[in-house]
This record gives sequence, C-alpha cells and structure tokens, in this order.
Amino acid sequence: MPVERKILLNPGPATTTDTVKYAQIVPDICPREKEFVGLMRGIRDDLVRIVHGDTEEYTSVLFCGSGTIAMDICLNSLLPSGKKILIVNNGAYSARAAEICEYYHLPYLEARFPKDALPDLEEIARVLKENPDIELVYSTHNETGTGILNPIREIGDLAHKHNAISVVDTTSTYAMRPIHIKEDNIDFCMASAQKGLMAMTGISYVVGNRRILEESKDCPKRSYYCNLYMQYEYFEKHGEMHFTPPVQTVYALKQALKEYFEEGEERKWARHQRVSEAIHRGLEALGFQEVIRREWQSGLVVTVKYPEDAEWDFNEIHDYCYEKGFTIYPGKIDGAQTFRLCALGAIDEGDIVRFFQVFGDGLRKMGVKIPAAGSEVADEEG
Repeated sequence: MPVERKILLNPGPATTTDTVKYAQIVPDICPREKEFVGLMRGIRDDLVRIVHGDTEEYTSVLFCGSGTIAMDICLNSLLPSGKKILIVNNGAYSARAAEICEYYHLPYLEARFPKDALPDLEEIARVLKENPDIELVYSTHNETGTGILNPIREIGDLAHKHNAISVVDTTSTYAMRPIHIKEDNIDFCMASAQKGLMAMTGISYVVGNRRILEESKDCPKRSYYCNLYMQYEYFEKHGEMHFTPPVQTVYALKQALKEYFEEGEERKWARHQRVSEAIHRGLEALGFQEVIRREWQSGLVVTVKYPEDAEWDFNEIHDYCYEKGFTIYPGKIDGAQTFRLCALGAIDEGDIVRFFQVFGDGLRKMGVKIPAAGSEVADEEG
C-alpha cells in the first residue's frame, strides 16, 4: 500500500521512497546472528565506496544517533593529549563543533568568519603556522544553516601541510555532491542515514583513514559510548556494533544504499541540481532574495530572506504549505529573518514546480505583495 507522500524541503530528514519505508518490515532477528553481521559488513564497505575510498585504506564505523553524534565522536576520539583542534567556523554547525569541544573541555581554537562568506584560507594558514600543536582541523562541507559550500579540499591541504588531520562534516553533502575522500584531502568525514542516502533517522557513520583510526587507540578515552576506536575495534573483531543497533533502521539503510547505487552518483547529483535550479527559478519569479551568493552555494540548501511585508508570517505560510504536503524550514542565522528550502531527498523538479504553486497561493491568501518587497539582488559582499 502506498504511503501518503510528503515533500520535505527542510534540511533533513529527507523525503524517502516507499521501498525504503517498507524495508523496515522484516522478521524479527537478533542482531548477533551471522545473517545480520554479514549485512552490516556490506553496509560498511558501501559507505566507503560512496566517497570513492579504497576499503583497504579507509573504513566506516556506524553508531546509533543523529548526525551530531558523529561530530561528537570525531572530536572527542581523535585528539591526542597535549594537542589542539582548529575549528573553521562560519556557520551554525561549525559553531556546534565548538560547543562540543567546550563540553569535553577539549583545547581548541576557532578561525571565525562571517556566516555569509567563505573562509579566508590565508587566515587559516596563519593560525596553523602560529600553533604547531594543532592536530585536528575541523570544517563543515555544506554549512546547512546557510547553504554555503566551504573549500574543504584546500582546507585539508593546509591541514596536511601543517601535520594535522582533516575532519569534515559532510552530513548534508555525503551521497549528494560527489566526494573523493583522498583527493579532497579528507581523513575523516561523517554523515547520517536520513539525509543524502534518503534512509531513516537513527544511524550515523564516520568514514575515515584506517591507519589514523587505529593510532587513535592511544588518545585519551573521553566517552564510553561515543568512542570511535572502541566501536571500530568491535566491528573488526565481531562484525557488528558494540551495543544494540536499531535493527529495522539498518534494513532501511541497506535498501537506501541499493537504491543509491542503482541511480548512480552522477544521475543522483544531476537530480539534486535540477531541484536546486527549480528552487532558484521559483524564488526569482516571486521576487524573493537569497542570502548567499549563488556561486558560493552548495546546490543543496537555499537560505531566503523574509520579504519586507507586514502581511508576511513564516508560521502561517509554513502551516499553509504543510497542510498541502510541503514542509519548509526556518533559517539559522542569528539576527537575520530567513527560511530555508533544500534540495535533499527523493524529490525532483516537478515537486518544486508544484510547491511554488502552493507557496504562491499561500502568499496571495496572506496578502503578501508579489513580487516580494525588499527583493533587490544581493550586493557583491553577500
């Protein structure tokens, strides 16, 4: 039986296929059975293949939890004693990494930049040169709060030149934008199943360099459940998670991986680009202004300014669209009135065309002027 289809234009979880939903309906099984262990082994290899990694050099480790758990795991597990973390901070999600460091009392520095601008590579290089005890450089590929695409390959190159490892939050790019883990100078990247793979919330994973991961066994143990090496070691010895996995969610992930490889990296990325272009066209037709310069955007998240109109009410337009089967999402820039439209999930261009029909009807019912007031094109600074 088909499930009522909802179009999620929020930054995750994403719209899923019915086949992924129904993959969860399986006979009950103990996750310690050989059958389930074999399933997990194949998933781990597939997660490495998606970022074009050699499974001899790279591996993946799965955990129960949302994407933030993978951030927590990498930051607390990969830092040796007496070393520091450098966080490239130009958005809400890199700021979250700094908060994780605060909670663990990890020594860290921030290279802070405006949320609507790219990081300054020269400034990052300066901080690295002046702080030779930096061991780990942390950056975010797509700052999901704004949609800005950070230059991770260049940041990773700087990290390596200063004998540091490059850890990248790819939660909202993995399995969407093509990633080549070695060529992109990534030592560890991370994501969660409910975004690019269009599976279910509850599983996140780290893909990383096997040698560096094994060396991390000598790092201080700062968490019991969220320790990368302990989970990796258990997978290597037993082929399964140390603690009970979300069994049905794993089956959904397996189906989502199958569908990923059937669609193929190039065709999937082309589909996300079609969706993104349709979002841009729809916003332009209604006179809405985007926050981030187009050439700096990831092609997956568009942050939109509220119109300067007394009749505009985000909650009202959200509820109107939601009743019609479309979900939009608030922005995440402090002090700015914005909302986001995202090109994630099992959707295509036609879904966006229908969304803007609904969105436009909602604006008219609210009495919002079209084209939107205050919709001048963004200036060259942002």
